Formats: sequence, C-alpha cells, structure tokens
Amino acid sequence: MASRIAASSARSLGRLNASTTAFLLCDVQERFRAGIYGFECLVQVAQKMSKASRILKIPLIVTEQYSKGLGNTVEEIDIAHAALVDDKSKFSMLTDGVSRKLEELKIRSVVLYGIESHVCVMQTCLDLLEKNYDVHVLSDAVSSMNYPEIDIALRRLANHGAFVVSSESVLFQLMDDSKHPDFKAISSLLKEFQPAATQNKLLYRQGPSTAQL
Repeated sequence: MASRIAASSARSLGRLNASTTAFLLCDVQERFRAGIYGFECLVQVAQKMSKASRILKIPLIVTEQYSKGLGNTVEEIDIAHAALVDDKSKFSMLTDGVSRKLEELKIRSVVLYGIESHVCVMQTCLDLLEKNYDVHVLSDAVSSMNYPEIDIALRRLANHGAFVVSSESVLFQLMDDSKHPDFKAISSLLKEFQPAATQNKLLYRQGPSTAQL
C-alpha cells in the first residue's frame, strides 16, 4: 500500500526516473527548417538531448511526418542510437509502433520536444496523458511557424496535467545527485551548449501567456 502511494505521489509531482523515462523527438525535419520560429535554437536543444540520451542510456524515440515529402530528421541531430525511428501520417507521435515500443521498454515518463507545438506536439501529449503517461514538455525545444501558437499550446497542455519544463531541469532531475556516475559528463555537455542556451529564442521568449504557466 505504501509503495503504491509513493508511486502515485511521484507521478503527480512529475518525478523522473531514468529507468522508466524515454525522450520523444517529434518531426524535426529538413522541410520545416525555413518556416519554424527559432528552428536552429530547437535543433541545438535536440542535439543536447540526443547526446544526453546516449550518456544516461535513456531511450530516444523519433518520428518523421511523411518523410518521403518532408525529408528526414535534420542531419545535425544524431539519431543513430534511437530505439525507434517511425515514419507517420497521423499528427500524434503515438503510432502503433511507438505505443508498442513504450510498452516494451516499460516507460512511464516521456520527455517530449519538437514541432509543431500546437499540432503534433500537442496531440502527442494529449494522447500520452490519456494513457496515463507523465509527460514533460521542453519549453526550450518546442516551436511552431507562428510563435504565439507556442504559448497557447503549452498553456493548454499544462492545464491538462503536462509538466512544462526546460531541458537542463530535466537532465538534473534524471541524475538526482551530484554523485551520479554520469554527472561530470552531463555537466560538460551543459557547458558545451551553454552559449547556445543564452541565445535560445524559445527559452527567453516573453509574453503574458508564458508568465501564466
């Protein structure tokens, strides 16, 4: 009984455990490069998360929306180690293949990032919440063509129970302790990407709806 209560409390607080967490990268494809607000900023965070997934041994799951027409995931992001790269037609990432992979890996928490905030990211998040996954949406790595759509989507997702977080916060939470064996490697990774973080238009975006999250 006590263990069930503790597990329920951890889920309601959005605690992350590396053994039950997956990173989901949504549709960061070449065709979208020119049209998405802060695209290069998003790509830099996705690069960081991809490297972190290798270091922390967190499964990376990637989708591509109609890759035949829209291209593959941009080459700057290393997805060679991905547990799954799934081509899709539906907007949500929660395809049959992704659902099976999450079940196979016994995932309970998902870190979600990519594009577009108000379409594929939002529908993915809602589908995952409906299936009782904890969802952590990276506010510094989701975007849309029209940037006001970002805050509209994030506010709705937070209202439905998603955790709107930053990439750095997630990585520290996954380690939990400075004695973690990968602490030095992750610290070096964060230092590598710190200059990009200070210029991230998604992280430093200001507006009344952001303040309300």
